[in-house]
Amino acid sequence: MTTPIARKEKEKVSYLRGVQNELKKVTWTPRKELILSTKAVILATFCFAFAIYVTDLVIRGTLDGVGFLLRLIG
Repeated sequence: MTTPIARKEKEKVSYLRGVQNELKKVTWTPRKELILSTKAVILATFCFAFAIYVTDLVIRGTLDGVGFLLRLIG
């Protein structure tokens, strides 16, 4: 009969071997493709952020203009 400590150690080793075997099955993205994809994501993020910023400016300007017109009328 094995001790609880020895059993836990065997479970850890078994788990790590399983992880190692699974990592061997993984197909890793080539470095060049990974860098290109990263650049695309960063560029898209900045483009969306800029579009949201411009939209915010337009909406804020429109609402300020409407508020100004309402103050002139009232």
